[in-house]
Amino acid sequence: MTHKTSSEDWLRSGAPHIWHPYTQMQTAPLPLAVREASGCTLILENGQSLLDGISSWWTMCHGYNHPHIHQAIATQLATLPHVMFAGLAHQPAYRLAERLAKIVPTGLTRTFFSDSGSVAIEVAMKMAVHYWRNLGEKNKTKFISFHNGYHGDTMGCMSLSDPDSEQSMHRAYANYLPKQYIWNIPLDEFSFSEFDELLGEITRTTAGLVIEPLVQCAGGMIFHSADVLAEIHRLCKKHHILFIADEIATGFGRTGSMFACDEAGITPDIMCIGKALSGGLLPLAATMATDNIFSAFLSDQQDKAFMHGPTYMANPLACAAANASLDLFEQENMLSKIESIEKQLWDGLAPCRSMPHIHDVRVKGAIGVVQLTNNSPSIIANLRARFIEEGVWLRPFGNVIYIMPPFVITEKELEKILITVVKLCREI
Repeated sequence: MTHKTSSEDWLRSGAPHIWHPYTQMQTAPLPLAVREASGCTLILENGQSLLDGISSWWTMCHGYNHPHIHQAIATQLATLPHVMFAGLAHQPAYRLAERLAKIVPTGLTRTFFSDSGSVAIEVAMKMAVHYWRNLGEKNKTKFISFHNGYHGDTMGCMSLSDPDSEQSMHRAYANYLPKQYIWNIPLDEFSFSEFDELLGEITRTTAGLVIEPLVQCAGGMIFHSADVLAEIHRLCKKHHILFIADEIATGFGRTGSMFACDEAGITPDIMCIGKALSGGLLPLAATMATDNIFSAFLSDQQDKAFMHGPTYMANPLACAAANASLDLFEQENMLSKIESIEKQLWDGLAPCRSMPHIHDVRVKGAIGVVQLTNNSPSIIANLRARFIEEGVWLRPFGNVIYIMPPFVITEKELEKILITVVKLCREI
């Protein structure tokens, strides 16, 4: 017989053994205990409902407990939950790779699976350096990234996120990380002539450029135009620097197109995807490459092979979930739903534009942003608490309140979130 414990029991007994992310554990209160979730709603152990406006870190594009994805996972679980991917193959991964090649920017034909976005970026960086090495260019080992960029928390990823900046969450590791070329001019203030000159100076040592296309998410939900993205891509081609698109957060419709690079009409040399790839149900990410990149690794010499292999890469359960997620994109006209969400975000956040303590209101696809003039930690902490009191799960950070809802959200549910944002902005 199983002993049923209350949330207070397991929270307090387990708390001395848990380390939460991005948290000062000495001062942080106990987190909210979640009992279950469905659609866009989290149900807490105390019975309170929270309407999730950020899709569990931007992953739950189809909401929680979608029956089609659940069924796909259950069916796969009954036959092959996992098998190593070295020397063995399985249908969910091969089918997923084939389907992805048909929907990503044309020319990205090869998929290397992993289990998190951060690992997908690490794979991309290794792939870029090894590509040039295989072509005889052993000095091309550095990367270009951008002010306000964020690409993950592993070593290579942190080095791309401006660790020398006072505002960087990775500044404690600055002396530990490899040094990259960080372009410190914001993408919405870009100087192409200066950037062109820089690329010319560093091309012999630079393997690739890494960018979050159209939206820098964790760096402050900062937008740039498709024209800027396309010109950066052109300059990379001009100077023989690989263009690596980090679409982990922006992919699968979040910016309004299936992938943000689609809006700029470009094909990256390498593209990383994750988060919504599995519909948010299971850890899965991928690094996709063109035939040009892939062919550089083909040889009768073993040291030219790509030497990387996450233990759980191409996990059959996660690949089955991803295939089911793609089914829903095909069957439910998801991009049309995202267009409707975008319009409602524009209209619903409009009252914030006239508030004196609001610096900016911006919307892109299913992303809505209210940027405050004040970035006081106490204001953000109070906002987080007040959203919970109002029955809404949003996590403002820095000076930004952002909304990235599941695509299945109803007009009424989104209206509640927007009304709450406007109400709390007036309270500041």
